[in-house]
Amino acid sequence: MIAIACAALACALFLVPAWIIQPFRAQDQAQLAWALSIRRLAPLATAVLLLIGVVSAIYLRPRGWRAVLTVFCLAVAAIATAATRVNYFELMFHPNATPTFVAVRDAGIDADDMVIVARIGQQARAYPVRIMAYHHLVNDTVGGVPIVPTY
Repeated sequence: MIAIACAALACALFLVPAWIIQPFRAQDQAQLAWALSIRRLAPLATAVLLLIGVVSAIYLRPRGWRAVLTVFCLAVAAIATAATRVNYFELMFHPNATPTFVAVRDAGIDADDMVIVARIGQQARAYPVRIMAYHHLVNDTVGGVPIVPTY
């Protein structure tokens, strides 16, 4: 059924970027680029899918339980269309008000984890990208100098 396909694709366009760019999971550059491309195209693509669903429903005029299913699917597609226009990354990623710091040996950093390093004088700090990607910034002091590393 066309309405089911339109609703499923619209939901996928909304959910796939959030699934790829989720906190505390490593992503490579290709995954992030793909997710952001989908995120950029999703508002237009979901609107087109909703339009296709509405036009097909008008043209096919489903009856009985198919009409109910079609209306439900169109409602889901409409919600996904509206949701792609909300920057849910702003809701997912929020500043960490109380960051804690540990020694490298206690940090649980994997060998392939990327870090942002700040070194001032004899003091250095490493900020794991997977944590910084979630919070985007941290207020800190390194070598007596206040800094705000960001990602």
